[in-house]
Amino acid sequence: MKRRTFVQSTAAFAASASLGSLWSCAGETETQSTLKVKNWAGNLTYSTGNVSHPESIAELQQLIREQEKLRALGTQHCFNTIADSKHALLSQLKRQKTISIDKEKIQVQIEAGTRYGDFCKAITEEGFALKNLASLPHISAAGAAATSTHGSGVNNGSLATEIAAYEIIKADGDIVKISKETDPETFNALAVHLGCFGVISTVTLDLVPAYEVEQRVYRNLPMDALETHFDEIMGAGYSVSLFTDWQNQNINQVWIKSRTDEAAIMQDPEFFGAKLAEKNMHPIDTESSENCTDQMGVAGPWYDRLPHFKMDFMPSKGDELQAEFFVPYEDAYKAIRVLERMHADIAPHLFITEIRSIAEDSIWMSPFNGQKSIAIHFTLKPHKEVQTTLLPKIEAALQPFNVKPHWGKLFTMAPKTLQSKYNRLNDFKALVAEYDPKGKFRNEFIDKNLYS
Repeated sequence: MKRRTFVQSTAAFAASASLGSLWSCAGETETQSTLKVKNWAGNLTYSTGNVSHPESIAELQQLIREQEKLRALGTQHCFNTIADSKHALLSQLKRQKTISIDKEKIQVQIEAGTRYGDFCKAITEEGFALKNLASLPHISAAGAAATSTHGSGVNNGSLATEIAAYEIIKADGDIVKISKETDPETFNALAVHLGCFGVISTVTLDLVPAYEVEQRVYRNLPMDALETHFDEIMGAGYSVSLFTDWQNQNINQVWIKSRTDEAAIMQDPEFFGAKLAEKNMHPIDTESSENCTDQMGVAGPWYDRLPHFKMDFMPSKGDELQAEFFVPYEDAYKAIRVLERMHADIAPHLFITEIRSIAEDSIWMSPFNGQKSIAIHFTLKPHKEVQTTLLPKIEAALQPFNVKPHWGKLFTMAPKTLQSKYNRLNDFKALVAEYDPKGKFRNEFIDKNLYS
C-alpha cells in the first residue's frame, strides 16, 4: 500500500467532504436510510444510514422527541463505535455558525456542528484565541470535548477544559444550559459527556487574548535523553510533540511550538543531541511537508501553528487506524521504554507514534481527571492484526501504569477494567439516568463499556 501523508491517514477530512456531497445528492431530504455512512478513515461503516441533519433548534427538538433511540454524530473522527447507532443518527454539519463573541465575558458561542477551522480566524480578528488546539483543525468543538480530545503542553488541559457552557437538548426535547461558572459540579459531570445526556445544541468556549506561535523541529533525539531530561524536553515550548517509529531507540522528530510572547524561544541548533531541521518537516520523515503548518521559526497566528496541519487541507482519504493510550506523566519514560522493547511487534503495523502531554483536570469522565498525563498515539496501517493481536499486547504492556484508552479511538480493554479507572462512574451514570431515563441516547458501545 502506498503510504500517504500523515494527515491523510490521520485527519481523513475528505470524509467530511464526501459526506457533504453524499448529503447534497439527496437534495433537501432530511434522512437517507439506504445510504452507507462511514467515519473519516473509512474503517467504520455506521450501522444505519438513517441520518438526520436539522438546521434549527426546533428541528433538533422535534427529531429528538420523535426518536426512540438516537446517537449524535460529530465530524465522524472516532475510530470505534462510540457514535454508532442501529436506529438513527443525528448530524449537525448544517449547524456551523458562530453565534456571538462576548467581549466582556471573553467567550464565544457556536452551534454544535462548528469545527475549529470554522471560527478560529473570526475570533482572532476580534483579538481573541483559544488556549490550545488539537493537531487537526477539522474536528468540531462539541465532538472533541465529548471524548476528551486534546492537544499538547504541560500546562494545557484537554479541549474539554476550554468549554464554558453547553446547551443540551434532553431526551424529552427540553433544553438545559449547564455552565462552568454557575454549576461547576454538574459541568464537570457533563463536560466529557460521551453522548449520553442528550444532543448538544450550542457550545460556549472561554477565550484568551490572541497570540502568535512559531515552531521548530529537531531531528533524531536519542531516546535515552528522555530518562534524565524529560521535563525539560516536554516543557521546551508551549506545545511539544515527539514522533517516533520505535526504530533504533530514536525519537525521529521533536516539534516545539512556542508563543512569541514567551520569555525564551527554543532556537538552538542542537537539542539534547537532536539537530535543528534545515527545512519544513512532515511527522513522517519521508513525506512531503506541503500540508503541514509552517516551521523554521516563522511566526504566525495561533490557529495556524498549534495544529500540525493546515486548516484548508482536505486529503483525498484516510486509510488507517488510530489508537491512543494515556499514562501518568511520572511514568512516561518507563512506559516509552516498555513500548520500545516491543518495536518488532509495533513497527510492521505503524505509520508513526506521537507522544504529547496533557494537564490534569476535574472532569468526571476525563482520562486526565486528577492526573497529569502523557498521551501515546498510534497511527496504524489498516491491518486486521492491529485489533486482534497488537492492541491487546500494547494494553497489557502498559497496564502496570494504570493505562486509559482514548474514548474515541480503538481499544480492546475489558469493560470491568475500564470502569475501574473512573471513580465517578457511578455518579455519572446516576446523572445520565436523570437526563435520559429510558436510555434513548445509549448504544452498544455505551452499554458494553459503562454498564456491563
